[in-house]
Amino acid sequence: MAKIYKKTSGNGSIALYLGKRDFVDHVETVDIVDGVVKVDPAELEGRKVWVYLACSFRYGSDDLDLIGMNYRKDIWIKRQQIYPVVGTKPANTPMQEALLKKCEDQGHAFTFNIDNNLPCSVGLQPAPEDVGKACGVDYEVKAYIANEADDPDEKINKKDTCRLIIRKIQFAPGTIPAGPQADISKNFMMSDKLVHLEASIEKELYFHGDPIPVKVKINNETAKVVKKIKITIDQTTEVLLYQTDKYTKTVLNEEFAEEVKGESTLEKTFTVIPLLSNNKEKRGLAVDGRLKDEDTNLASTTLIRPGMDKGMQGILVDYKIKVNLLVSSGGLLGGLTASDVGVELPLVLMSPKPADVTDIKFE
Repeated sequence: MAKIYKKTSGNGSIALYLGKRDFVDHVETVDIVDGVVKVDPAELEGRKVWVYLACSFRYGSDDLDLIGMNYRKDIWIKRQQIYPVVGTKPANTPMQEALLKKCEDQGHAFTFNIDNNLPCSVGLQPAPEDVGKACGVDYEVKAYIANEADDPDEKINKKDTCRLIIRKIQFAPGTIPAGPQADISKNFMMSDKLVHLEASIEKELYFHGDPIPVKVKINNETAKVVKKIKITIDQTTEVLLYQTDKYTKTVLNEEFAEEVKGESTLEKTFTVIPLLSNNKEKRGLAVDGRLKDEDTNLASTTLIRPGMDKGMQGILVDYKIKVNLLVSSGGLLGGLTASDVGVELPLVLMSPKPADVTDIKFE
């Protein structure tokens, strides 16, 4: 049963209703944004009621606007006149029919189609001491009372508006390819023997919060000792809209005290789980779009389709698993003469497909 989301304007003349706030990008198409605006015409004074859906990139705090700097850039925006009714409307969805029954004769349905080349909702995590809204890509549905849809000379009073933030999300495809594998063989000074390392994961894609088994094979032909195995997962974020900024943050770092002596082997699977809850203090970490009072997770991997404009995505996110062996010579100076043997594996993190809405609940 789905919860209904409602926001009423300060003057009570209009109310915005949505049956959900997560809209799924299915790669080829995106869920339509369907809702209803309830209009009480008594206080309109000849003005009209409009609704818009905007995809925007926020790249600063609200304080910047006070000194004349634009901290919000609209990537894409669509507007509709809701009242008085003009033109023909598409057929109502089951969700809209249920909402219209609640609003009776004051309800007016609207539908938006989101372009499938637009970015998914993603934000950059602020530091604990930061205030205001975080940088990132968000989507906003807003109903408002005005004479014209977008007249720069018309000042719209805040009490004549109501808005809800929604999310465009991408979920994992139905079929998931087999996982990647990487290997390396490394020799050391004064020795023709090798340390062989092979690492692999079972599948290419994992859901947020799922355990990730990393299979590690080591064949140590040398006289050196593998002292421990370190597995890290790095998130690389590329911010494209306001500047070109690319940086990497480690979201998981675990060490395993597995010793592999000279001329011996090891084959073992190590399970790791990258979680946002373990990275709450990291400023600038990319996270999936956050709705008010709701938690989120690490940002999903950005999937770029052929022909898609990367610059339109605002923020690109990808992940790598790194497996490193700390190899030492043994003895008293072993730690001082240690060196690394490492490989990297690409990782795709995504959300599972959300449950279909079959019924709605009014609160």
